[in-house]
Amino acid sequence: MYKRMLLPLDGSELAEVALSYAKGIASRFGLELLLLHVAGKGEAESLPLHQAYIDQTSERLRREMAEIQGKTGGKPVAVKGEVVLGYAADEILRYAAEKEVDLTIMATHGRSGVSRWVMGSVADKVLGSSALPVLLVRAGMPQDVAYERWSDPKLLVPLDGSELAELVLPHVEALALAQDGAAAEVILVRVCEPLVLPPVTTPETTVNWGTTADQYLLESKKSAEKYLTRIQRGLSDAGLKVSLEVLDGDPATGVIDYAGQRQVNLIVMATHGRSGLGRWAYGSVAQKVLHGASCPTLMVRPPLSPSITPKIIAAIRSLPPI
Repeated sequence: MYKRMLLPLDGSELAEVALSYAKGIASRFGLELLLLHVAGKGEAESLPLHQAYIDQTSERLRREMAEIQGKTGGKPVAVKGEVVLGYAADEILRYAAEKEVDLTIMATHGRSGVSRWVMGSVADKVLGSSALPVLLVRAGMPQDVAYERWSDPKLLVPLDGSELAELVLPHVEALALAQDGAAAEVILVRVCEPLVLPPVTTPETTVNWGTTADQYLLESKKSAEKYLTRIQRGLSDAGLKVSLEVLDGDPATGVIDYAGQRQVNLIVMATHGRSGLGRWAYGSVAQKVLHGASCPTLMVRPPLSPSITPKIIAAIRSLPPI
């Protein structure tokens, strides 16, 4: 499913928290791993220093990947590094399009200051503009949750019942089955939002809003369980170990809290789902989960129509600096 992965680095240890995940995924899938360092346009004179950093990091990764392959029998991985001049988010998007990258992985925060990336801002811009899946790893992530150290991995998959949200399922299947021959546990979650009651009632009110709200939530949870059971059946047939959980409350808060309670290793969710009365405003939920969860998050965007993909790539290349 994945052939080429992009890892943007800004030269900081904070940004390099994503290296562990890049190594683990690349070795399991046999990907070509592209390291990209974007130097500011005002740093042309110090370009040799930037090149030395990316060359050293690439060589270190090659050695570590060879060790992983020797121990686990993982697939061979090609590691390439490149330095470009420009604005970080702009160049990351252009490079990903030009190199036909399948997956981008990066830290949500790096270093800041003069001539350095404000990585949180860059990650947000890449996620908001990229047509590709983006795996975001929070800086300062404890080492015991690093991808290459997962023992009994758990993938949390929030779903809202829409076809758009289900676009994550092929990614879930690929990642779960790629755990050294043993499938990771996949946890399907749907959060049912309670019915919003009217703020004011009058003596003439004939509807018992408390009973109505309880009945609404009960029916919603029954429907959600039936829906998740259908998805569970399909993933189980593919050889995955799948469980499901129906929660109620605020969708983002429910996902974040549940991920922490179950010590989930990775959340996989769509950036957009359905919206409207009684449904998730999925873009908002995804952003809240991304910024509130303590584990990495893989965000999957709806696919572009093949007929407009070249136009989008051309538009990205012609973007003004971000």
